[in-house]
Amino acid sequence: MTTTHSKTVATTTSARGPVDYVWAVARISIGWVFLWAFLDKTFGWGFATPAERAWIAGGSPTTGFLKGAGENALGGFFSSLAGQAWVDWLFMAGLLGIGAALILGVGLRIAAVAGTAMLLMMWAAELPLANNPFMDDHIIYAIVLIGLALVGAGRTLGLGNLPVVQRTPWLR
Repeated sequence: MTTTHSKTVATTTSARGPVDYVWAVARISIGWVFLWAFLDKTFGWGFATPAERAWIAGGSPTTGFLKGAGENALGGFFSSLAGQAWVDWLFMAGLLGIGAALILGVGLRIAAVAGTAMLLMMWAAELPLANNPFMDDHIIYAIVLIGLALVGAGRTLGLGNLPVVQRTPWLR
């Protein structure tokens, strides 16, 4: 075991404490939020997306949200992106990739960066916020994503302890 704290945290495989499980459950839960959004928008299971607007039925997963931003401060910019195939593909790939990474506990650094970028863009599309001057769930999720990556939450109830993940920084 090394003497510096950061090296100790990165290389220790000691018993997990309750806080490690709290972070792991938070990781899996937020991962499910992203993965569920991907699945519902893809297949139109009727929660947020009706079957006739599903991506596999020819619907656009970005149109509803982005067109609804038209009256907001940055609405012109975000409305212009609505329904474009490249935006739909990037958005859906992001939802799937971030959700899978969080649930599996690998690639948390990449998931935190990508997820934070996606969440901040969604936050910006809603400005000005209806219920608070600046804070909403998008910002809270982004903060938690960053925390998950910083604490190495993939090592508990995830694949973050696999040797290949430990040897490869971008997989952590």
